[in-house]
Amino acid sequence: MADRGTSGKHLSGWLAEAGDAIVSVLFPAGCRLCERQLLRASRVPICEQCLASFTALSGRVCQICGSPPETSFVAIPGPSEATGAPEADQPVCAACRVRTYRFDQARSYAAYDGALVRAIVMLKFERIEPLGTWFADRLAEVARREAQTLAVDIVVPVPLHRERERERGYNQAALIAKPLAKRLGLP
Repeated sequence: MADRGTSGKHLSGWLAEAGDAIVSVLFPAGCRLCERQLLRASRVPICEQCLASFTALSGRVCQICGSPPETSFVAIPGPSEATGAPEADQPVCAACRVRTYRFDQARSYAAYDGALVRAIVMLKFERIEPLGTWFADRLAEVARREAQTLAVDIVVPVPLHRERERERGYNQAALIAKPLAKRLGLP
């Protein structure tokens, strides 16, 4: 006799696939980045292959701006949380060594290139809220992964100039910030 839990999961997976197939036949749509036909019903108009191409940053990044090691890093001593004394070297990129920013730390989900740039432009000019939520989910992963080094107290969307926001009718950064704050349980 089959386990009802396993059969139920199998059945629901099959139903989801069947639903996706029906939607793709009745309402065919192409990926907004590569134009491949979307095979899954989704409010994000980007195919699974393009979403997977947004390569998440991992490994060593600049401790200030969060950029990948495209430029040379210099190790600077960082204060230990427990003692305040310098601890293991923290890499800082060449740009952050010569610039002063008005933030302590920044992090990104992925490098700003290729299909990711086109997806961000789409979010910026087309108000695709589900895409903002998709990005918020990825940034929540980054915040959780780096919880020890990031002291996140609040999520603030970068403000747009009043005229630009009036022109567009929304702030694209808020499309990411609101669901991100909700996922992190922050204001």
